[in-house]
Amino acid sequence: MTISDTTAKPQLQTRTTSLLILSRHGTLLAFLALIIFNIAVTPNFLSWQTLNVNLTQVATIVIVATGMTLVIATGGIDLSVGSLMAISGAIAPMLFMGTLFPIESMALAIGLAFIVPILIVMAFGWFNGFLVTRFSIQPIVATLVLFIAGRGMAQVITNGNLQVFKNDAFQFIAMGRIAGIPTQVALMLIIAAFAYCLIRYTVIGRQIIAVGGNEKAARLTGIPVRRVKTFVYVVSGGLAGLAGLIVVARNSASDANLVGMGMELDAIAAVAVGGSLLTGGRANIVGTVLGALVIQLVRYTLLANGVPDAAALIVKAALIIVAVFIQQRADKS
Repeated sequence: MTISDTTAKPQLQTRTTSLLILSRHGTLLAFLALIIFNIAVTPNFLSWQTLNVNLTQVATIVIVATGMTLVIATGGIDLSVGSLMAISGAIAPMLFMGTLFPIESMALAIGLAFIVPILIVMAFGWFNGFLVTRFSIQPIVATLVLFIAGRGMAQVITNGNLQVFKNDAFQFIAMGRIAGIPTQVALMLIIAAFAYCLIRYTVIGRQIIAVGGNEKAARLTGIPVRRVKTFVYVVSGGLAGLAGLIVVARNSASDANLVGMGMELDAIAAVAVGGSLLTGGRANIVGTVLGALVIQLVRYTLLANGVPDAAALIVKAALIIVAVFIQQRADKS
């Protein structure tokens, strides 16, 4: 063994260890670095108002990204989430405003406004899963169908009109508070916690990871691969529908042209930055939450320091590239 060999091995081990640390804890380190930077540079960063703004802005990203994490864990992708948000956000106001059909009981109308849109977009999620599992269409192609057609459906439903409303009961989902916590933030935490427990402690969670890790092996061990894949697309659709309700309730208006626009990219970015493998076989829910927070803080930091919002898109793309690069290097090590 030469001297160069003996010196190369510790260097290689150090590099490998560094990559593993970055792969596992890089998102947390980035999150902490952004907080420290903002404390030092951004005025009023530690105020309750700033905390409230960032948490409410990130809530819908986390909710949609949680469903996206489950889909990606199976080796899939869901490009339709933004359009499904638009569909859900278009239908809900029409129910309690009586645009579709008159409902005498406002309580019933509000209840239907929460339930019907989510059930409809869950059906669209099932359709995505059906295309993927029954016709073996690549997920990116299968979900591209509703990415394009879904927003068109939302525009047809509303005739392209902006729906402006004010309804305290419906808007509680975005404007209300539960034990002092904004409702949408509470929903975000509950959904993330439920998804974490689903992946970590349940049979279906283990099946999701197995399908994404090696679909052929999963099928040979008796795992119902089609059912598992369909399940994650239905969940993704339902969570996108919930996020759509939150967005329109927060804005006091439903615009089929804008609701959910670009959300699929934010969700995928949160999953990638959070450490879940985009090729499947791993679902890091905590990482997804942190990834979404990092993306939100990057945008907030740039805006608070006078940098145009368009720059956030460039930084977001750079974060995805770095995250994927670190994952690939760590897996090869």
